Formats: sequence, structure tokens, C-alpha cells
Amino acid sequence: MSGLFIKKKSAVTPRRRRAEGNDAEATSQKRKKTKDTHLREEIESDSDTEIAPARTKPKQDEEEYLEETAQEKKLRLAKEYLKQLQQQEEEQKEDEDQDQNAIANRLQEDVLEQRGRLQRPLAKELLPPEPSEIRLLRGHQGPITCLVISPDDSYLFSGSKDCSIIKWSVSDGKKMHKIPGGRKGTESTHVGHTGHVLCMALSSDGKYLASGDRNKLIFIWDPVTCQNLHKFQGHRDAVSGLSFQKGTHQLFSASHDRSVKVWNVAENAYIETLFGHQDVITGLDSLSRERCVTVGGRDGTMRIWKIAEETQLVFSGHEGSIDCVRLINEEHVVTGADDGSLALWTVGKKKPLTQVKCAHGSHGDAGLEQPYWICSVAAALNSDVVASGSHDGFVHVWRCGEGFRSLSPLWTIPLVGFINSLQFSSSANFLVAGVGQEHRLGRWWRKKEARNGLYIIPIKRTLVLGS
Repeated sequence: MSGLFIKKKSAVTPRRRRAEGNDAEATSQKRKKTKDTHLREEIESDSDTEIAPARTKPKQDEEEYLEETAQEKKLRLAKEYLKQLQQQEEEQKEDEDQDQNAIANRLQEDVLEQRGRLQRPLAKELLPPEPSEIRLLRGHQGPITCLVISPDDSYLFSGSKDCSIIKWSVSDGKKMHKIPGGRKGTESTHVGHTGHVLCMALSSDGKYLASGDRNKLIFIWDPVTCQNLHKFQGHRDAVSGLSFQKGTHQLFSASHDRSVKVWNVAENAYIETLFGHQDVITGLDSLSRERCVTVGGRDGTMRIWKIAEETQLVFSGHEGSIDCVRLINEEHVVTGADDGSLALWTVGKKKPLTQVKCAHGSHGDAGLEQPYWICSVAAALNSDVVASGSHDGFVHVWRCGEGFRSLSPLWTIPLVGFINSLQFSSSANFLVAGVGQEHRLGRWWRKKEARNGLYIIPIKRTLVLGS
């Protein structure tokens, strides 16, 4: 290093020259070290302003990492990365296990539902609604005859004797769309009903709306736009019942011509006709299985039609005309008749499991009392709650006992008029009643004080300990 410095010649000894050279070298190294230190501090300071500082580690870890080689550092980082991946995999596996459990539970529910064994014990949770919370929706000029609620409970359709169909919003009760009815004699030019609308059905995917009228016609509509898609003709009398097989676009229709017809709505196709009833068919219902249940008015029978097997099961038990029917699940049915009786059935027994006579009381002079007709029935799907309507001024809500072998009253809801249609929402959070001044199938009586409209009845629930 001494050769880098030029000095004047002087009389010095070799030993002194070597000492001075060593001192100069030490001074140079010290200056270089100080300069490097300042430079490093400046670089680190500049870096701090651009990149967020890493979390400071304990002094012991710093010393440990300072001593490791580049290869050791790569190995350590690789191990940390693998550990992080393993942790993420474990968390993902937990989520997948939860998803699989949810799917398994859903599949189990579907199997139980298909077998008619899925039961939701709702009756012990329900509370009677406050009369002030019941909403009335008005828009039809004639009595309400039928209604359907969308699968997501967001909107509903109503049909009337004024031949019109109205789409309603459930949340605010506003009219979303109206399909006007036409006058008699305008069948060739009017797109829609020109006779009393008696029944409606909505496919489980919300893609098709079907409506049937007294003029023997079935109209298929787009529920979103309310545009007409097709018209089915084939019945020889009024169409009194419609139902889509759940999960499909297969439509069942019942008529006063005593027949049941099967249609494929997606392909606009007729499939077959079923015969067996000895009187007009007044009601029809179906669920997931390829079969439907009908009631045949004054022939006093309820029939279950097995489409694939081309067979029918015949049930009897009411003393009068059976006017309405609803499936509670795949195995149990509730019916109402004009003898005032309400009955529960199972598909494995030809007689009712239980029957309530004069379920809505009676009217008339002493000694000449007649029971109030049961105009409509409804069931909260796969539960132990059913409802019935008449013209006694009340909707009656009932609790089904264990094994559906008993019916006991829960509470009543005051509603004036003929309760021609009843339906629970999918969530069972509300019940909708279609009310009119007249019975949906005739004009035997007229209640002038009644208001033609839809009543949305909210249903409250209470938490039950141990449930």
C-alpha cells in the first residue's frame, strides 16, 4: 500500500519509513470503512422511504440469520413456504369437509322428501299474526279464484272471475304486471282468457306459468315478461286444476270433463289422457314423483295417478263433494269437502287417517243447520301445519298430530268472504289467501261485505327450547 503515496525525499531511516508507511495504510483503511458505513446508511435510509420496513426480529434471530450462508437461507425460506402451503391445504380441507357435510345433509333431505318422511315440526314455533299486519292487495274486479307464489317467495300471481291475471310483488304489494281478460266472443283475437280463470301453476324453476279457464283452455306464459308462449286445447269442459311435477316441465291438468291430461310444456306437446273419475274433477296437486292426486267432486273419491305404471289408487271417506286437495308431502294428503269435513290421508290406506266434521262450524236455522263448505286447503310443505278456508269469516290453521293421525286447531285468522285459494310460502313465513264475494265454482251465495282481493298474512315464529 505504501507505493500508492508519493512523498518528498528526506533523510529518514528505513525503519522510520516502514512505520510511516504502516500508519498511512491504517489511516486509508479507516477512511474507506467510514465512507462505506455512511454510504450503507444512506442507501438503507432511501430504501426505507420506498419499501415498507420488514418486521424487526429479535436480536438473537438477526445474529443467527447473519451467520447463515446463501444455501442455508434458501433452505430456510423453502421450509417456511412449504409450511405455509400445508397450513392452507389444511384450512381448505376443513372447508371442503364442511361443504361435503352440507351436500350430504341436502341429499339426505332429498331422499327423505322423496319417501315422504321429511318432517319440519313447525306448529310449535308458529304464533298467530296480528290483524294489523295483514295486507290486502286489490286490483281484480271479480272474485279471486286461484293464486300461486314464486319459488323464491318474491312475487305471486292471482287469477279471477274477471278473466285477468295479475303479477304482484310480495315485498311492497305493488302490481308488477296485468294480463287483461277479454270479453266473451273475442276468443279469436284476444291473447288471454275470456272465461273465468279457475286454476294456475308455476314450474319449480320459475320458467313457465300455466293458467286454465272455464273455456276449456290452458295458456302458458313467461312469468318474467308475462308474454304468452303457447295455448293448449284438448279438454272438453272447464279446466279446474293444474300442477307442474316438481323439478320438471311436465304439466298435469284436470277438468270438469272427468279427465286428467299430461303435457310437456317445454316441447309444447300433449302426452296422454287419464280417465277414472265419475264426476267433475275439482282439484289437483303433485310434487316430485311422477304422479298426481285429484279429487272427483260428487263421486266422493280421491285418486292417485301413477303415470309410469299407468295405474290409479282410489280413496273414499267424505260424505259430500270433495272440492279441494293438497299434498303435505309425498305420502300424506289433506282434503276438504262441502260436507264441512277436513281429512288427512296416507297413500298406503284407502280411508282417512283422521277426519274433522264441521271443521268451520255450521249455519242456518235451528234444526236446519248446514256445515260451512271447505273451499280451499293449504299445507306448509313437509311440515305438520295445514290451513283451511270457507266462508264462515275465518281461515283456520291446524296442527297435524304424530303420524298425521289427528288434527287439532292452532288459531284462526278473521277474513270475510269466500276463501277460494290458500297457499303457504316456501319458507312458511307468510300465508296468502285469495278472497272473493262468490265461490270460485259458482254463485250459490254472495257476500256483499267481502272485498275481492289477496290477503298476505305474515307468520311469526318463536324459538322453542330444546328444539
